[in-house]
Amino acid sequence: MTNNEEIVVLGGTGKTGRLVTRALRDAGHRVRPASRSGEVRFDWADESTWPAVLQGARALYLVAGPPGRNGLLARRAVDAGVRRLVALSGRGMEHCPPGSFPEMAEAERAVRESGVEWAIIRANNFHQNFSQDYWRDPLRAGRLALPTAGVPEPFVDTRDIAEVAAALLTGDGLDGRAYDVSGPRAFPFGEAIRLIAEASGRRIDFVDLTPEEYVAELRAEGITGDELAELVTTFEMLRAGHLAEPSDDVRRVLGREPIAFEDFVAEEAARGTWS
Repeated sequence: MTNNEEIVVLGGTGKTGRLVTRALRDAGHRVRPASRSGEVRFDWADESTWPAVLQGARALYLVAGPPGRNGLLARRAVDAGVRRLVALSGRGMEHCPPGSFPEMAEAERAVRESGVEWAIIRANNFHQNFSQDYWRDPLRAGRLALPTAGVPEPFVDTRDIAEVAAALLTGDGLDGRAYDVSGPRAFPFGEAIRLIAEASGRRIDFVDLTPEEYVAELRAEGITGDELAELVTTFEMLRAGHLAEPSDDVRRVLGREPIAFEDFVAEEAARGTWS
C-alpha cells in the first residue's frame, strides 16, 4: 500500500486499536480510527455509521464485533473498495470447542471468505492484562488466583501486536494466513507474579486454583453466562498447552525480537502500576 491510501482501524480507542493507529501514523500512513467515541464514529449496532467509516479505505483492522455482524461488515467493506483485512483473534482458536468465542471465530471466517487479501493475528494473553485491566486490581490487592496447573505462557505486549498489525496492513506480499503472536519466553503465572512482586517491592501471592475453585470464585464475583464460559475455556486451552510455545512470528514480521516480559514489568513498576 502507498501512504496515500487510508486505513480503517476499528476499536481505534481500544487496547490494541489506539496503538495500531499510532504505529501507522508514525510510519506516515493515513489512518481512520473508528469507534463509538473515536475520531470517526462507528457503532456495530447502527449500520448508518458504517458507510462513512468504510468509504474510500483500502485496508481495515478488524477487532471482532457481536456475532452476526462481522461477516456483514467484511462484505460491506469489500463492496466499498477495501482490499485488505487484518483481524485480531486469540492464540489457539483452532483448538477451541465448537461455539467458543463466537465473535472471534466469526471474524476469522469473515476475513478468510472475503475474497480480498487477509491475515489473522492470533495473540497470547497480553502483558497489559496485568497492568490495565483483568488482573491489575487483584495484583494491587495482593492476590491473583487462576487455574493454570503451572503451565507456562509467552505473554505478548500490545505494542508488538500493533506493530505486527501495521506491517500486515501495509506491507507487500500478504500471504493469507494466521500469525501466532507471542512474547519471546514462556512463564508460569507464578513466576510472572514473582517478577511483578519483586519489581514493585510488594508481597503479591499467586494461587493456582482447580477449575472447580475458579468457577466458584467467578460466580462469587457475579460472573455468569458467556463471560464465565469464555474464561473457563481460556484456561482449559492454557492447561492443555495450546498457548505455551513461543512463536517466532513477531520476529518474522518485524525483524526483531518481541518485547520481553521482564522489560514490561520494569517499565510498569517504575510507573507505580502495582503500588
